[in-house]
Amino acid sequence: MKTSKREITIYYNPESSSDRKTVAYAQSLSRYVKAYSFQQNPCRGNTGWCRVLAALDIHPRELLNEDHPYFQANIKGREFDEEGWFNILRTNPELIKAPIAIRGEHAVLCLTPKDVYRLTKEEETERHKELL
Repeated sequence: MKTSKREITIYYNPESSSDRKTVAYAQSLSRYVKAYSFQQNPCRGNTGWCRVLAALDIHPRELLNEDHPYFQANIKGREFDEEGWFNILRTNPELIKAPIAIRGEHAVLCLTPKDVYRLTKEEETERHKELL
């Protein structure tokens, strides 16, 4: 999912104080922040999740909190095809372990609130490459 380089889109759990801090840090980076709860996630279809996962460069399983009781009872030890993992993400957004921040073509899984700052580091690296 591509967004403007000026805009940050964040998918997060609004019930988590750590996730709310991530949104606050993002708001310090840009005036243009769109924050969606995982349940409001507009990435309902596989295409949206494909784009997010491609930008993160991770497997869908890596987004999941393996300590969550639902994961332990229903997913642990099982293998799924790509469609199966997308279905898990779509139908069980509470399993996503950390906020996902997207800016331009870059995305970051924010395991700590300050991880959102990696979006600016990637942008600076990209600008530096353009100057060379």
